Amino acid sequence: MSRSPPRRNAAGFSELAKKHLGQNFLHDRAVVDKIVLAVNPQPGDRLVEIGPGQGALTFPLLDRIGEMTAIEFDRDLLQPLAQAATAHGTLTLIAADVLSVDFTALAGDGQLRLVGNLPYNLSSPILFHALDHASAVRDMHFMLQKEVVERMASGPGNKVYGRLSVMLQAYCTVTPLFTVAPGSFRPAPKVDSAVVRLVPRPPQTIGIDDPRRFAAVVRAAFGQRRKTLRNALDGVVDSETMMAAGVRPDLRAEQLAVADFVRIANVPVAA
Repeated sequence: MSRSPPRRNAAGFSELAKKHLGQNFLHDRAVVDKIVLAVNPQPGDRLVEIGPGQGALTFPLLDRIGEMTAIEFDRDLLQPLAQAATAHGTLTLIAADVLSVDFTALAGDGQLRLVGNLPYNLSSPILFHALDHASAVRDMHFMLQKEVVERMASGPGNKVYGRLSVMLQAYCTVTPLFTVAPGSFRPAPKVDSAVVRLVPRPPQTIGIDDPRRFAAVVRAAFGQRRKTLRNALDGVVDSETMMAAGVRPDLRAEQLAVADFVRIANVPVAA
């Protein structure tokens, strides 16, 4: 027995979201307007949207600046997006997994402004991918699960403070903006969402000598967060190195500020 094709709305988009792609389409115009106001796009900005979906945010942004780029993995959305966009401006669509997109190459000799309602099952990988290209990014405005935004912005001593918090705050200023209720999406997710702004820090203010070593230290420290640093960092950093950085080895990762991790990672490794 053959299945009937999915119903489509007036713009040509399927009325069915793809659960395996984590699709929850924003439809609340009041929320869209708040995001556009937060982004405040200006003509000439190199705006790149990650996961435009059915264009709820794309088209109001296009109305403001006339042209932008969007990265969409779901090929079924490309044709209706391109067709609907013609009434608003010039939309360049990249059909790809965003994790495969080289933001630095895309930026060329300028800087990108990233926006998007990120799929919640891929939010952390996308954030880390954006960090890898932070020097090519002016700012980011993302819709994420509220719990993730809380982790991103939390400080030492908070139970949700962890690897994501330290890595993002080391390279960016993280500012939660506002919460979004489930009813603003179709289908409605089972959790609240939130919009967050990330602004990459000027390279000269970051102070990390070796990004790979810093990432390894942070990953190991929070990999076994119940253990003291002496045990969690065994084989990565010894107690003498921690003490040289002014950090007590009997502390746990969640007790350290971002600057503490930077100092530990920056202590020269003995030959």
